[in-house]
Amino acid sequence: MKDDHPTPGPSAGLCAGRVVAVTGAGRGLGRAHALAFAAEGARVVVNDLGVRPDGTAGERAGGPADEVVAEIRAAGGEAVAHGGDIATAHGAASLVATALDTYGRLDTLVNNAGFVRDRMLVNLTEDEWDAVVRVHLKGHFLPLRHAAAHWRAEAKAGRPPRARVVNTSSGAGLLGSVGQGNYSAAKAGVLGLTLVAAAELGRYGIQVNAVAPAARTRMTERAFAESMAAPADGAFDAMAPDNVSPLVVWLGSTASQGVTGRVFEAEGGRITVMEGWRRGPTDDKRTRRTPAEAGQTARELLSAATPPEPVYGAQR
Repeated sequence: MKDDHPTPGPSAGLCAGRVVAVTGAGRGLGRAHALAFAAEGARVVVNDLGVRPDGTAGERAGGPADEVVAEIRAAGGEAVAHGGDIATAHGAASLVATALDTYGRLDTLVNNAGFVRDRMLVNLTEDEWDAVVRVHLKGHFLPLRHAAAHWRAEAKAGRPPRARVVNTSSGAGLLGSVGQGNYSAAKAGVLGLTLVAAAELGRYGIQVNAVAPAARTRMTERAFAESMAAPADGAFDAMAPDNVSPLVVWLGSTASQGVTGRVFEAEGGRITVMEGWRRGPTDDKRTRRTPAEAGQTARELLSAATPPEPVYGAQR
């Protein structure tokens, strides 16, 4: 299959002059994002630990990050590798420090790193729960917290940033996914974190949004091998990670001014604004109900409500 990644360009483009840090950028979506940002003129901090799809040690730390940096530099762009664990305070702090020490600034953070350990709930171990929640949820919080602290200090010093954060959720976080209780819970948590961060950080010139991508990566290729298979040469590859990156790049640029606290689905050529939880049918008796009355009211309200979207992988 041909490589559809854009060619990085060092000077022109939507993100010219910006410095962007992308976590989990050695492969898949993260690699696509890093190359796409570089193609739009950004200088990129490429973070990756070089682990297997389940998060266990694979190759030498940072190996894939070095490869992506080499790609960007070979095409005339600027990039530096970071091999720290962003789910630790030290690793997250060093990610921000790498951007500042190398390029003197940080403008955009793309939280993308993660792995899966799929199992049905009754078989899911505590270690499998902790590992997945740690990398996806804590691995979003810590880089965001350290980047935001830097940007807040800049704002207070009279240098208001035009900062952008793009978090990575999933359809599993929006609707749930059978066999992925740990992953679904973590990705739902990313959505809550995004909304709070957007509300708290806007005063400092920081915009925070989230994407829920669908693409063929190491994390998805086993579960969706048939539906995500690459098409014959020449056909549009709807599951290529590159299809998600244009939206991420736009959200990470100054062109997205005024867009914050929003969640987007991105798959192939489709972009959808997700509207999240909204109040539907309601009834207020203005006094306490009996359990039977509460049940009757609940059923009446449910009959008037829009049925929920099905959980991924559920029997229909």
